[in-house]
Amino acid sequence: MIFDEATSSLDAESERIVQNAINNSLENKTAIIVAHRLSTIINCDLIVVFEKGQIVEQGKHSELMDMNGYYANLYNLQFKHDKS
Repeated sequence: MIFDEATSSLDAESERIVQNAINNSLENKTAIIVAHRLSTIINCDLIVVFEKGQIVEQGKHSELMDMNGYYANLYNLQFKHDKS
């Protein structure tokens, strides 16, 4: 399955409901999830980060945060913005 910005127009509560449904339906399946809202992909087995059409990082959320690179910067900016 391919999900392209599946929750981008939803409020936080609706996003949580849809995300839970997606997670439950994808158990033991492969999916490609395109997302700018990083909360959508935080639990994915593999996150591939693109910048200007090139792969710049890949790994699990925790690994990408430990790299303190492009993904971590985007996540921190988004998380800070979401908390304000």
